[in-house]
Amino acid sequence: MTDQPTPAQPQPRTPAPRSRARMLELVFPKDTNYLGTAFGGFVLSLMDKAASVAAVRHAGPGGAVVTARMDGVDFRTPIRVGDAVALDARVVRVGRSSMTIQVDVYREHMASGEQELATTGLFVFVAIDEDGTPRPVPALAEGLDTASAHPDSEARP
Repeated sequence: MTDQPTPAQPQPRTPAPRSRARMLELVFPKDTNYLGTAFGGFVLSLMDKAASVAAVRHAGPGGAVVTARMDGVDFRTPIRVGDAVALDARVVRVGRSSMTIQVDVYREHMASGEQELATTGLFVFVAIDEDGTPRPVPALAEGLDTASAHPDSEARP
């Protein structure tokens, strides 16, 4: 037996979920109004980013995705300066070239780690090819083609 160090074993790689994205962002004073709560536009921007990552992952190679619609955004609970914003975006429905992404936004109190659903919304993206023409997207994996009105509490970021 030798005391020679063994070369490090490569760590297995885990692929990113193909129809989902999670993000975490801190809320700073520049992101808030005079009441110390996050601007709606700031939250919408984060939601659009998270939804676009889920859409790009689902659509796969061959072009880009563009936001076609924001629908049914409900602001339920204020997000305050110093909170973290945890976003969970998932593709819930697909058409030929379009994808509907549900985004759940949680406010997280940094000191306690407590999370509360603050905002939800649906975003529609269209996959396009290099010429800007809509292109087909893959179907959702079996059992995922549902647009639940209830957030997935097990999937909190």
